[in-house]
Amino acid sequence: MEIILAKPRGFCAGVTRAIETVEKAIQKFGTPVYVRHEIVHNKFVVESLRKKGAIFVNEVEQIPVGAITIFSAHGVSDKVEEDALNRGLDVIDATCPLVSKVHREAKKYEEEDYEIILIGHRGHPEVEGTRGRVKKPVILVTNEEDARNIEIQNPEKIAYVSQTTLSVDDTKKIVEILENRFPTLQKGLATKDICYATQNRQDAVRDLCKIVDILLVIGAQNSSNSNRLRDLGEESGLNSYLINGAQDIEEKWFENVEKIGLTAGASAPEILVQEVILKIKEISQKEVGVFDMNGIEENTFFILPKKVRK
Repeated sequence: MEIILAKPRGFCAGVTRAIETVEKAIQKFGTPVYVRHEIVHNKFVVESLRKKGAIFVNEVEQIPVGAITIFSAHGVSDKVEEDALNRGLDVIDATCPLVSKVHREAKKYEEEDYEIILIGHRGHPEVEGTRGRVKKPVILVTNEEDARNIEIQNPEKIAYVSQTTLSVDDTKKIVEILENRFPTLQKGLATKDICYATQNRQDAVRDLCKIVDILLVIGAQNSSNSNRLRDLGEESGLNSYLINGAQDIEEKWFENVEKIGLTAGASAPEILVQEVILKIKEISQKEVGVFDMNGIEENTFFILPKKVRK
């Protein structure tokens, strides 16, 4: 039996930056450090930071006045920033720079009086943050049906932005529908807002699915980019499972399986990959070889927020 590892997989630069921001804040300012929402969508990461002294809250109102406060990698709305300011919180913003780029883009469209379409998943923290960065109503498009049915007040002046962790293929289809309906739509690359790491991991899984019998994706159930990786496996006709870690593995999955594809979402640490490999070796009745796919070597790096730099 073989385990074939996708490349790239696991942490992206934005996630690495967010986690290091919390760790550096704890080192510099001591505990506790408060984090609004999960810093990234991974329970292993959140629990690890909690043990080091991070306290995770849902809203800034739960944070003591004046406390060190970190915004998660998903970004926040203007209102959250204002509430934090009014509460006198000492804020460190760990928003992924690629999410911040989408915020700036949305604001630019608003300033130029465009009607704004946001392609993304309803209720996702990143979507809520982007919607809250502009004052005018934002039209949310979650799927192709929405794209076919949304109503626009001024079809002559509309533009779109998107969540950074979407399916590349799905986003292209949605944009194609919008462009056909609204010829004056502010055009650009359909996937212009989808981050490099999301695209790279999806491309790697597409290649992986061509050579394996089953796909395992390590990631949280509420991780958008991890769900998209599992979806790609299913679309390829493979039994595909989204797992938190080794504890979720079921031996019956590997009956009549010779090649196991394994990847990890952008918020999942490599230690979970290694634990899954060990678990498969433990339950397998066969010798298990582990191989890395050829793939892109990512070298993107984002500088830490100023307040936690040495």
